[in-house]
Amino acid sequence: MSKKCIAVIEDEEDIIKVLTFNLEQEGYDVVSTSSGGNALSFVRKNKPDLVILDVMIPERDGFEVCKLLNQILGQC
Repeated sequence: MSKKCIAVIEDEEDIIKVLTFNLEQEGYDVVSTSSGGNALSFVRKNKPDLVILDVMIPERDGFEVCKLLNQILGQC
């Protein structure tokens, strides 16, 4: 069985490090980005099983990104 992938979209490096460490300890693969501007292509490319999305990220806020992800993926 392959590991589940979690995408973290967060602009604070310390938060990314803490989330990544803890999720990897639980056996997940973690990918991350710090920008709302490339979040959609990032999610399309990485095809995560779960997205952890900060609402206050640069370029596009998390609410807008979530709406767009919902339209693209049909689930959010």
